[in-house]
Amino acid sequence: MARPGADPTASQIRRRRNWRPMLKPLAGRRLPPELRPDAVYAAAPSLEGGLGGAALRRLLEAIDQSDFHDDTQVQLYFRGTDAMAAMLRAIAQAREEVLLESYIVRADSTGRAFGEALRAARARGVRVSVLADGLGSGFTKRDYWRLLRDGGTRLKLFGRPAYAPLTLLPIVDHRKLLIIDRELAFTGGMNIADEYHLDRPEEPAWRDTHLCVRGEVAQDLAALFAESWEAAGGQPLRFASRPQAQPGGTPTIVLDSRPGRGLNEVYASFAAVLGGARQRVWISNAYFAPQRRMLRYLQSCSGRGVDVRLLLPRHTDMPLVRWASQSYYAGLLAAGVRIYEYLPAVLHAKTLLADEAIGIVGSSNFDFRSFDLNHECNLLFQDDAINARLAQQFEQDLTQAEEIDARRWAARPWWLRALNALARLFAPLM
Repeated sequence: MARPGADPTASQIRRRRNWRPMLKPLAGRRLPPELRPDAVYAAAPSLEGGLGGAALRRLLEAIDQSDFHDDTQVQLYFRGTDAMAAMLRAIAQAREEVLLESYIVRADSTGRAFGEALRAARARGVRVSVLADGLGSGFTKRDYWRLLRDGGTRLKLFGRPAYAPLTLLPIVDHRKLLIIDRELAFTGGMNIADEYHLDRPEEPAWRDTHLCVRGEVAQDLAALFAESWEAAGGQPLRFASRPQAQPGGTPTIVLDSRPGRGLNEVYASFAAVLGGARQRVWISNAYFAPQRRMLRYLQSCSGRGVDVRLLLPRHTDMPLVRWASQSYYAGLLAAGVRIYEYLPAVLHAKTLLADEAIGIVGSSNFDFRSFDLNHECNLLFQDDAINARLAQQFEQDLTQAEEIDARRWAARPWWLRALNALARLFAPLM
């Protein structure tokens, strides 16, 4: 227990309205049987009001031990150029604090632009903290980090945390967060790198989805940053109580996880959304290698008449994952799921929209790693307008995609079948 007057640490931080936020769901929590993924998937179809009703909201709050925020203002970005420009403007306008957390920070032109903006913020007295994953940013040269440190930035590289289980698999910080003054925050799928931002001669800009939020949720994301920051050896951040939130925004809940906290809750939340869908489930995902249970949810969802569509990359930076993804196609197609491969560039977006009410944007892929090993962050919106905007972009992306035909897929060459089967054996390691 913290001594009176002590600054709260990340283990004490998170979401209680009008009080010091506490980090939830609690570490080590065991979900009660009625809130576990299979149970909520089975119960969700009978929820009163469907995905847009109060019953789903209560279910998600019980699963995650957290409240929805009703004051969130949201701006979606579907082009890296727009998202990066907005983030750089936000850093330039910071008054007190900048918190940046990213799986990848490169020392390319985008990384240098962010480095200059962070150094300028620090020069005018803004507190700046940067957390990059040690594996994802492993090729970034020391000179880049030295420039940040010399400019006064507090910098940490994330490695295996003390609470991570002993395993041969690396534990990575896959979150993408930028929080300005605890009032404004960015998150989604984009790292700090040129591939999301610039069309280069040899490769078009990656297609990704990012967003900016204002409101109470920004303090949630600051608390989330504090968790990874302290796990990497950073000094605890200070948090003060916050004022009463004003309603009138987009209902939002943060679905975040790391080993030992939140993994089952995020899985159960996705299960609730898939189970409750009645008209459509449209998913864009960069690295698709789902566990059997998630695969069963998607097939069952389609089997009861829901329009299930998957938009996956034709081009990728990880060919092994794409080959593994293709090993799931036959079973999904047989269940009525429609599968598309995006053609113009690498598809890196991680979004899900269900019926006309739910939209999810974040860092989680439909793979073993995101649901079992990584530090991840997703925002779920129960809002028709956000859903409609995601649906509009999804339909636009489909005009630049090729649908996988079940008959043609069944007739693919033997060597591709063998490659898919072999790659699938490594899916739990990806």
